[in-house]
Amino acid sequence: MQILLAEDDDGVAGALVEVLYDHGHITRRVTRGRDVLTYHRSSDLLLLDLGLPDVDGLEVLRRLRAVSDLSVLVLTARGDERSVVRGLRLGADDYLVKPVRLTELLARIEAVTRRTAAARAPRTARTVRVGDVEIALDARQVRVDGAEAELTTKEFDVLAALARRAGTAVSREQVLDEVWGDAYHAVSRSLDVHLTQLRAKLGRPELLTTIRGFGFRLGD
Repeated sequence: MQILLAEDDDGVAGALVEVLYDHGHITRRVTRGRDVLTYHRSSDLLLLDLGLPDVDGLEVLRRLRAVSDLSVLVLTARGDERSVVRGLRLGADDYLVKPVRLTELLARIEAVTRRTAAARAPRTARTVRVGDVEIALDARQVRVDGAEAELTTKEFDVLAALARRAGTAVSREQVLDEVWGDAYHAVSRSLDVHLTQLRAKLGRPELLTTIRGFGFRLGD
């Protein structure tokens, strides 16, 4: 993969570039947030530190999401719940807190690779309707009572995982495996954040049911 690394710490950046190179990834390292917005078009994945010297990483993420659906993995020392939730709500695909185990980081990157390949594979056009919510799986569009709902990439992925099995109970592990590539995703609260956002954006909280101790169901 072509990886864009936004990290201002030379020691951390050097170690990451080396291990990513050893595993076949080509990495461009930048130290400023504005450089992310310059070079993101030639990248497959962004590793984003939030403590950049010119622009806060969360603001970089917000600006990036306005123009691109590039996969973003936040890699930062900020482990407080507020930062994690904000990062996910702004559209991060994953959120890792430093110090991170390199094997775990590589596994997360591999999961993104699998999801990207799956997204690019040809699909049979399908549309799922639940109440007045229409989910076009191939076009990645959602309409509520005829009006388009603006979802982040990850929010749509979560909704699509449930829509493909509409009316059926789907385990938490199934959703995590399909969307994050890991049924026992370490930051599993990411899923809860995205579900909360989905309920709010769709304005139909009754359509997304939580099945205590198991998982979720979309529709009756």
